[in-house]
Amino acid sequence: MSDFRIKEHPILSVHGEALVPFSWKGQGYKARQGETIASALFANGIRVFGHHHKDGSPQGIFCANGQCAQCSVIADGISVKSCMVPVTKAMAIEPLEGKAILIDVAGDPDFHDVETIDTECLILGGGPAGLAAAIELGKAGVNVILLDDKAALGGKLVLQTHKFFGSIEACHAGTRGMDIGKKLEAEVRGLPSVRIWSETTALAVFSDRKVGALRQGHYFLIRPQVMLVATGAREKSLVFKGNTLPGVYGAGAFQTLVNRDLVRPTQRLFIIGGGNVGLIGGYHALQAEIQVVGLCEALDECGGYKVHKDKLVRMGVPIYTRHSVLCANGREELESVTIAELDAAWKAVPGTGKTFKCDTLLVAVGLDPVDEFYKKAKEFGLPVLSAGDAEEIAEASAALFTGKIRGTEIARMLGRDVGEVPAEWLRTAEVLKARPGAIITEEIPGREDGVFPIFHCSQEIPCNPCTSICPKDAIKIEGDDILGLPTFVGAECIACEQCVAICPGLAVTLVDYRNKEEAGVVVSIPYEFSQAAIKEGDTVTVRDTLGQVLGQVPVLKVRSPKFADRALLVKVKAPADIAKRIAGIQVQAPWVAQSMEEQVQRVDDDDIVCRCERVTAGQVRKLVGEGIRDLNHLKALTRAGMGACGGKTCPALISRIFCEEGVPAQQITPFTQRPLIMEVPLGAFAGVATGTGPTRDAAPSSVGTLEGGV
Repeated sequence: MSDFRIKEHPILSVHGEALVPFSWKGQGYKARQGETIASALFANGIRVFGHHHKDGSPQGIFCANGQCAQCSVIADGISVKSCMVPVTKAMAIEPLEGKAILIDVAGDPDFHDVETIDTECLILGGGPAGLAAAIELGKAGVNVILLDDKAALGGKLVLQTHKFFGSIEACHAGTRGMDIGKKLEAEVRGLPSVRIWSETTALAVFSDRKVGALRQGHYFLIRPQVMLVATGAREKSLVFKGNTLPGVYGAGAFQTLVNRDLVRPTQRLFIIGGGNVGLIGGYHALQAEIQVVGLCEALDECGGYKVHKDKLVRMGVPIYTRHSVLCANGREELESVTIAELDAAWKAVPGTGKTFKCDTLLVAVGLDPVDEFYKKAKEFGLPVLSAGDAEEIAEASAALFTGKIRGTEIARMLGRDVGEVPAEWLRTAEVLKARPGAIITEEIPGREDGVFPIFHCSQEIPCNPCTSICPKDAIKIEGDDILGLPTFVGAECIACEQCVAICPGLAVTLVDYRNKEEAGVVVSIPYEFSQAAIKEGDTVTVRDTLGQVLGQVPVLKVRSPKFADRALLVKVKAPADIAKRIAGIQVQAPWVAQSMEEQVQRVDDDDIVCRCERVTAGQVRKLVGEGIRDLNHLKALTRAGMGACGGKTCPALISRIFCEEGVPAQQITPFTQRPLIMEVPLGAFAGVATGTGPTRDAAPSSVGTLEGGV
């Protein structure tokens, strides 16, 4: 029996043993306490969760966040989303396989009154924006209910093992995202006027300005005076042949498996998309000892922070810009991916295809706001604001700060004497939302004496922890904000290495010429991988910012000071002619990224735009050609948008096809949005208790649940 669990990680603490017995298709396996069904199956080497009733296509995970229904299975006789429901002792799990589930209820159902609960403010989402807002509201004494569908608060902060950008004062820059999430959660839980409803799913905003919510099987109505939508974002999808094969899924789902559940879901992966999500996902894979075969980006340059890209290339991951995916190949599961160069018309250039053997393809092609609740509240006249990615896609540091602003604004709306939002807050929020600046040529200082830091960042992004941490105040950024590039302006450096350790982009090294010998100069390099992988006396390959190999150098010392926050500081001795150019240590061998000798071209016509109902791009194009301009008409003809995900994934893909076929956006009638946004057992509306839910103020249990579809 295969075990795909992570037993050692450079940043994360390893969970306990898998002791909870369950069965899959009658065969016994074990899960960790509180582990979701999807993670337990992956940990046991199971990636195909069933087959679609329409065409028999294999099904696996896609979002791993409850937004789609790709991973649905039957657990103890009930259809559930496997990514949201924990394994319980002796749970019997089997594929859905298109079965109609009829629940046999012994005796009379357990009914409870559907209670309407009044609150001053309802916050949807316990990520950085929701938590920051709750803190400001709680400090002002506002009565708040904060809903989140997970057990642990923090949203995507839970998955962020890397250190934050921004500034230390504004958003905890230099601290790992998962630790920021814990700090915010602890602060919120200490506020008496804030009630936390974790493991709770918001279902809909109704015309009477009430919000329906399902908490551990019990249905409630909440009547807020003001609502804040901080529900984050969902990942975009992409249309290509084989795009729904098990093994093709979102980078966020991958980070959930690896960083939250400590499951190693793959041996070799390829990434589509060079934004921060894809770049960071690749780095997290390397930390989990997963081979990253490569990353392709359709644009001329990656859209994410250059320091994230630089980390990957200097660790041995090739990045193919102006390339896109042609097809994902395999029958039951992904076996390889084929990419090709793009021409000026965004078409594949013949003869440029490359096929790479891999078992996982991460789709990281952007994010869409989860803003359905906001739109419905506006439609029905419920006072509502939004924050974080639900308002505008940006970094988590920006979400944290905009949540702080929205919390203050809502407190004022509710009559609290909190004063105006400071102008400096508004300015900081805009700085943190700033897109990456132009890339400039890296400047290597000419001096060769003493000891001093080298800054390998060559793109303006909102980040300045190195300036705040320097005990000599010798690192400065030109101008008044945090968007400039750092410079060492001091005459003296005490070689404390704190700037090396705190940099979120691992873009600072320290060169020491004080004991220069013929054998070389001492260089200190940040390293966030297993301590067992590097030790004194080893010879390592070092690379520059662009990923070019500079040579092999000996390791003098490896240490893990407390201020490095679980990172290592590695001292190497390098020749003087390369010392200042060293930006990092290669962690992946070049052979990992080699393409297959022959290009594989998938021949099946299975470019899927609607995953739930298996509607192909060809079907949509045919109807567009016949004059269809109303997506509701398209839905009636194809069932596109009628699946279990509630049309959360396919509308953008369908709209793109209309655009490709030359139909102006103003001619397209969008899907009609219905009040129910998330699935719920119908009996819940009548007060049927579908779980062992607590009273409204009881302490939450350890794992979130959301049962079944309609």
